[in-house]
Formats: sequence, structure tokens, C-alpha cells
Amino acid sequence: MAPRGGQSYGFPIYCAAWLPLGHILKPDPPAGDADADADASSAASPSSPPPPMAALGGGGGEGRSGVPNKLVVAALDPAGEEAALSPEAVVEVKTKEEVPYRMAVHPRGDGVLCAFPNGCRLYRWESQEGDEPRKLALEPDQEALADLKDVGLQLAVSFSGEGSILATGGEDGHLRVFKWPAMESVLTEADTKTSIKDLSFSSDEKFLAVNRSSGPCRVWDLLSSEVVANLPREAGEIFGFCRFSNKIDSSNILFITAMQGDYGKIISWNTTSWTRVGSKKITREAISAFAVSPDGSLLAIGTIEGTIIVLGSKDMRTLITVKKAHLGIVTTLAFSQDSRTLLSTSFDSTARVTSVGSPKGNGASVWPMLLVIILAILVYYCMQHKEELLAMLPR
Repeated sequence: MAPRGGQSYGFPIYCAAWLPLGHILKPDPPAGDADADADASSAASPSSPPPPMAALGGGGGEGRSGVPNKLVVAALDPAGEEAALSPEAVVEVKTKEEVPYRMAVHPRGDGVLCAFPNGCRLYRWESQEGDEPRKLALEPDQEALADLKDVGLQLAVSFSGEGSILATGGEDGHLRVFKWPAMESVLTEADTKTSIKDLSFSSDEKFLAVNRSSGPCRVWDLLSSEVVANLPREAGEIFGFCRFSNKIDSSNILFITAMQGDYGKIISWNTTSWTRVGSKKITREAISAFAVSPDGSLLAIGTIEGTIIVLGSKDMRTLITVKKAHLGIVTTLAFSQDSRTLLSTSFDSTARVTSVGSPKGNGASVWPMLLVIILAILVYYCMQHKEELLAMLPR
């Protein structure tokens, strides 16, 4: 049985991401193609935009559990009373004996990259009949990722914000970074003593942060292919996830999750001086997933106990807590492009959609309301104790 707000898909979900439908349904014209650009701009837009869609990947693995391995695309259900994905799949691709373990959706619609136990494969979008979402299909491109075919399990895969760079981090400790789609090597690093846990691109595509199973967080300059910072751990810290985020002034900040004793915490780093600028203990549950909203205003963590916590990025103040959002480990968190919706998935076979409201209003509108309440209380008190207060005035 799926928890409230969750939709069950019948297989453990390891990875998930929102889809850039605008680029998938109306692909970007080739650079410099003025005629194609004009055709795209003059094309009639649909009367109502399609509902947001998400890709989900997972399964039962290589064993004979009877649980299939597959890649599923599901849309938000517009008929529901609360935000939820529809149980009916828009696209379903069975991956035979291979379970999709990690996923990276290209931001410009080039396809969905899936990391399997033995390597990676790209699935490209194909329109079967017209450009309606229900007519979409995913077809494997056997040649696109030849350099990642037999490299073992990649624990972290990511495209940069504009989609011009691809990075993968292996269980074997091998970091690979390529220009996309040419697959020309930008940098590579092999460290067989540690596996790669997570990686993240800065929004300007200048930096790549990499967390390994031990040691500091290493930050690479992608222009020079050199390490510019090794962000140290404090006593007892074990780094987990890392995510770059834009601040309001367009500067970058790096967030890193860590376990320290019984606490899960979030640490923030200045990306000019590479010094710590903040740290806060958030939960006593181990952190299993982490996300930053596209507008940089929100953070979200998921735990091994199935809890989801949404926080303001500026002060790390908790805004939303959903206990038992899932009945198992939270495996993935992803904010929608408008930063109003949070997608979460779990080993319990469910995908959940949580509305987080208007990010710019979260936390900002609380203080004015509190001031109004305090003022009202003061006025009421003064009216009730008018005579006593007057007697206290000097004569």
C-alpha cells in the first residue's frame, strides 16, 4: 500500500528526474539555423501545456524475484485532489536483466542516461506520431556512450546545466568527464581506494565538486582540468551528497551533507574563498537523498527512515517535514523547474509528489504575519489594562 500522496509502480525505484518537456516536444534547432528557429517560433502552441512528467528507473535486479527492471515515464495527474503522479505510464521500457541504478536526464532533450551495473546506456526520445506527450517513446542508442559501455557501476552521473558536459563517477573510484555530445575527454582521475559517492556542476559550468567514500570534497576547475580546492572534513564528519546552488546575486554556493555521530547535517561553502560559511544539524536519521531547488531558495533531504525535510537555503530553517513520506529508504529527490514541487522515490516502489508552495514566499512572509499578531496582542493588552497603564505614567 502506498503512503498518502504516493503512487506505487510495482518495482523498487532507484532513480528519478523531471523531464524538460519543452525541449523534448519542441527540440532545439541546430545552432545558426535561422529558418528552423523561425519555424519553431511561428509554430502554433497547444491550447493547454502538457502536465509535467518524470522518468523513474529501478527494478528487482538480476535475480529471479519476479520484479521487472524498467524505465518508466509518468505524468502528473491533473484530475487528482492533490498533486500526484498518474498510475498509468506514458512510456515504459523494460531493461531485461539490468536494473537502472542511476539516471541523468539531458536538460536540452538529448535523452535519458541510465547507469546499469556494468556500464551506461543512453535512451533517446522518439516521437511515434506527432509531438504529443502520449506519443513519445524511448529507444536505446547503442553508439552514443561507447566509452561508458563496460566501465562497471557508476554511482554518480550528471549533465551540466546547459548539457554541454557529462560527468560520471564509478564504484571503482574512476572519475570521467566528457564534452557532450562529442564525448571528448575533459578530465579523468582513477582512485581505486575510494568509490565516488556524488558529484555536482556549478551553474556556470566552471567547477565540478566530487565527494568520495572517504577524504575531502574535491573541487575541479573544468577549464584547466586542475583541482582548485580540497574541502576538509571536521572531526567525525563523513561527507555524503554535494550540490552547487545559485544565490540571489547569481554567485554560487556549495552545499554538502554529512553524517557526524548520530546527526545528519548540511554544510555550506563559499565558492570564491572555499571556506565554510554555515553548518547545521538537521536530523538524527541518516541522509539518503539530497536536492537543491533550481532557484536556489530551498534544500531538501530524504532519510533512510522515509522522512522528507524541506528547508530554506539561506538560514536552513525547516519549512516542511513529512514523516513516513515513504515506507522505505528515500532514494531520490528532485525539484521541478519552477521549484514548487518536490519528487521523491523509494525502495518501497513509490513515487511521491510534495507541493512546497511559492519558494520566494517561504520564510519571507512569516515575519510580517508574526509582527501583526504581536502588535494585535499588545493593543488588546493595552485596552484591557488601560487604567493600570495610565496610573504608571509620571505625573
